[in-house]
Amino acid sequence: MRYIASGRLKAAKGWLIGGLLLGLSLATAQAAPAPKAPPPAAAAPPTATPSGDAADQAGASQTYILGPADVIEVTVLGRQDFDVKGRIGEDGTLRVPYLGAVKAADKTSVQFADELGKALETGGYYAHPIVKVDIVSYGSRYVTVLGQFGTPGLTPIDHPYRLSEILARVGGVKESGAPYVVFTPAHGTQRHILIKELATGDLKDDPYVSPGDKIYAPDAELFYVTGQVKSPGMFPLTPDLTFRMGLSRAGGVTDSGSDKNFTVTRAGKKMTHVDLDSKVMPSDVITVPERLF
Repeated sequence: MRYIASGRLKAAKGWLIGGLLLGLSLATAQAAPAPKAPPPAAAAPPTATPSGDAADQAGASQTYILGPADVIEVTVLGRQDFDVKGRIGEDGTLRVPYLGAVKAADKTSVQFADELGKALETGGYYAHPIVKVDIVSYGSRYVTVLGQFGTPGLTPIDHPYRLSEILARVGGVKESGAPYVVFTPAHGTQRHILIKELATGDLKDDPYVSPGDKIYAPDAELFYVTGQVKSPGMFPLTPDLTFRMGLSRAGGVTDSGSDKNFTVTRAGKKMTHVDLDSKVMPSDVITVPERLF
């Protein structure tokens, strides 16, 4: 009996120790911190979008009407055998693979790309082609800029520009130019526009230019200063220029000269006792005499 009781006692002790160990294991498992979730993947950087001048140029190219002498590049996504770069002919067409001469003039680059895509799909050359047309250089649409500009010539326009913008593109009017420009629209009435009015910001005095328009900066009208001035010579006439201002243009009167008795020769006639604050006229010759001591 003692043996049996002793065996039972040992078994009970084993069960007790096993239970304690199991409880400790469960408690340890509950107390252990849960594994951390992996950090979220970094978000992909946003796709860059054009801004400023790049955005303006991109928008302009999409609205520009193609014409003869424009150079364009046509590509089909994933089809390098089709890529073509060429100049639009005088007949307004461009030769492309499979389709031959295709009319490109009088369409935007987007319209031309859509038409090419439809023609390639209808002809069975490609399934759902993605066609892109880029303008390499502009040659068909321009304004003629002549006269006293920094860089006169043919100025291409890829979208509507105001007159002030064209003047800025050609370097502005030189000092030898008149204070106005002659603007002759291809379809409209010729206008004389003062350059200072273009700088006021009033848009009614800053018209849009169109292909075929002409802009001319004439030579400035001149007046002349001789006699007792520091820098005699000829000078461009500006609006509302007075004789006082004219003498200042010539460096002012010398110590031996007098601005009270100057004379003006106009149309061959000599004028005396001229008011310093009256206006100078084209081709006036101002003569400053020596001071009478």
